[in-house]
Amino acid sequence: MLLTELAKSCRALSCRVEENAPMAHFTSFKIGGPADLLVTAPDAKAAGEVLALCRERELPVLFLGNGTNMLVSDEGVRGVVLRLAGDTTAELACRDGVISCPAGLPLKVLCRFARDNGLAGLEFAYGIPGTVGGAVFMNAGAYGGQIADVLCSARALYPDGSVREVALPEMKLGYRRSVFMEEKAVVVSAVVRLTPDDPQAVTARMEEFLRRRREKQPLEYPSAGSFFKRPEGYFAGALIEESGLKGFTVGGAQVSEKHAGFVINRGGATCADVRSLASRVQEKVLRDHGVELEPEVRFIG
Repeated sequence: MLLTELAKSCRALSCRVEENAPMAHFTSFKIGGPADLLVTAPDAKAAGEVLALCRERELPVLFLGNGTNMLVSDEGVRGVVLRLAGDTTAELACRDGVISCPAGLPLKVLCRFARDNGLAGLEFAYGIPGTVGGAVFMNAGAYGGQIADVLCSARALYPDGSVREVALPEMKLGYRRSVFMEEKAVVVSAVVRLTPDDPQAVTARMEEFLRRRREKQPLEYPSAGSFFKRPEGYFAGALIEESGLKGFTVGGAQVSEKHAGFVINRGGATCADVRSLASRVQEKVLRDHGVELEPEVRFIG
């Protein structure tokens, strides 16, 4: 009854609501049991109101972007999974190399928008799955670049329902981390500053990075990207490969034969499969190399 009433209230706020939503449909790993309620808010104001409704009812809330850096439990998620709409360029604003964009915008769409406006600086991000908000949340990066290099500021929704402007120095951006993780806040918009450049030159760099991704990464299978963080002084994929674990399989989960830093869903993998595989990889690498691998992927539920 509590969730039914909440669903009705969320719909009154122009939110899309799905009950018992299979999280496998909303994560790049294609793994995860049902969420009690999946609520998609049209904007930050509506999201704040949904958060207040959940707080009144003492219901847990999980913020969701594109689900590209998480592994959801087979039992699913209790309470509310809340995400922001924003999958078009309609809300984008560009002036003098500065782009303001909603957090729900796919990162690849922002990259193309920058290219079409003759702006460079985001080429490294072309092909990174996920949304702008998720990229800021974890300071996403690749090929020597990271979001911190181009970010100016962001607006975030905090657990108390407040929306605050956060300047770059306050974000505490580091390797796959930010202040938003510490404070359990969700990014609702971001501002990036880019450099004018020839669109054809920008396109060439984007396509080169995409070609390298396709050559070296198992993009044909569901995954959460690089599963482990890069240990200081090492590369996780190289350590895993040197331990003879390329192709190592537990159930439907496998260490990719193409890139050992990726754990892939070969078909029908469960969260339990992935967690068991990851644990055994960590044990073997620690035994062989004395290095503790730390997951980059967030475990949910």
